[in-house]
Amino acid sequence: MQHIALHLRKIHFQKLTGQLVFKRGAVEKQLFFRDGDLVLAKTNVPEERLGEILFKLGKISDQAHSELGRYVKPDQTIGKSLAEKGLTSQRNIDDGIAYQMREITLGLFPFFDGEIHFEAKPSLEGQEITTRVNIPYLIEDGIRRMKFHPEIQRHLERKAPFPKSRALVHLLTEEEKEMLEKIRGGEESGALWRELKYNSDFFWKSLYLFYCLNLVDFRDKDQIPAGDGDEEEKAAEAVRASSEEKLQDVMALHDKIGEMSYYQVLGIGKQASEEDIKKAYFQLARKFHPDRFDRSVSPAERVKIEDVFDKITKAYHTLTNRELRKVYDIRMPAAGADSGTKDVLKKADTKFRQAKTLYSQGRFEDAVILLEEVVRLNRTKGTYFLLLGLTETKIPAFHKRAEEHLLKAIELEPWNPECYVGLGILYKQEGMNLKATKQFQKALEYDAEHETALRELAALGGGKKKTGLKGLLSMNIFGSKKK
Repeated sequence: MQHIALHLRKIHFQKLTGQLVFKRGAVEKQLFFRDGDLVLAKTNVPEERLGEILFKLGKISDQAHSELGRYVKPDQTIGKSLAEKGLTSQRNIDDGIAYQMREITLGLFPFFDGEIHFEAKPSLEGQEITTRVNIPYLIEDGIRRMKFHPEIQRHLERKAPFPKSRALVHLLTEEEKEMLEKIRGGEESGALWRELKYNSDFFWKSLYLFYCLNLVDFRDKDQIPAGDGDEEEKAAEAVRASSEEKLQDVMALHDKIGEMSYYQVLGIGKQASEEDIKKAYFQLARKFHPDRFDRSVSPAERVKIEDVFDKITKAYHTLTNRELRKVYDIRMPAAGADSGTKDVLKKADTKFRQAKTLYSQGRFEDAVILLEEVVRLNRTKGTYFLLLGLTETKIPAFHKRAEEHLLKAIELEPWNPECYVGLGILYKQEGMNLKATKQFQKALEYDAEHETALRELAALGGGKKKTGLKGLLSMNIFGSKKK
């Protein structure tokens, strides 16, 4: 069977680097992967081109969109041209590229008759890489969106599924988890379907999803050798050992990161270029991002992991911003911030806590005044902009400013689902339901069980409803984080 999800599974879980080409009639798309992640996508479908995506997302004006042809250069990407002309920001370009990569790939899922060829390569020389897209979330989203195709059943029904990894089980619905628990191994899929009596479309699409997320594997029924359980256990033990080693590394880093400069945190020299900084950040993000750690880590360990990644991200945003980097270099002693800087940051944090109290009391205008002072003192903390944006959401006259500040929060903390949820709620209040839906979906990419995002999507018709949930604006979102 030729289907994009099968290729994505292989590329991601084998951590392959290379180029995938999809052809179907006049349509041609190219996907580029590095170490199992999607890092670039190209298309000849007009509505999937970057200029159209930026306009769709509201990242460029109507006039800029109507004149896109003026900015096309043979030796330069349209995104770089638009940014150089000041028609949008580089952050908007990066967001647009990430969204475009998802849309190009998701557009392949309905097709089982295209030509797909993957060529493994040792590197992607000559390709400018600015972002990465999480493949498991692409697989989940793509399979859920597509209609059931009988080719899936034909491909799977003579194979015997058996449980494998549970690393991505949190991406499943409760009904899917229930079905997964009933798969014990050794029975053909067709017989299992008849035994469990699930709806045909649900059963085969779910089983396909399990396989593509590496939750189960398949063999022909007569090819299950004895002793395979021991091999599976050995593989699982190796994964556990690797996870334990990574946890020890992040705990050790947490003990000393408070005394390290941003350059030391990223492991680069003071003369490092922006490209060097980006490379260092992405390497650390792949290792220390909170989502890379199993949910079994203790709450105390989780807090330390998030503290470490917060410092890594602050270092990245500071050193890739020319003005912030100049200020940091002037104030930075040999190892960390000077006492004057610490006093300013402490003052900002104190005022932030005061603003939280005002917010909880419903004194939104007073909270805004304090929070504006907070972000003036410290413009590198996404949580500050998040609370400012949420507070302004409560004041109709401040909604435009709320959008700007929530977008800034996303820029500073792109891994934080609360930022996307806050922006989604603002868009929903403004009647911009499509934009709101996209933000809630984005939040679920970072926390698949985020209660407010799930509830709001259900209200907008974009997901299953969960009952008995608190709303974002009534939750203590600035205290302990939901795991």
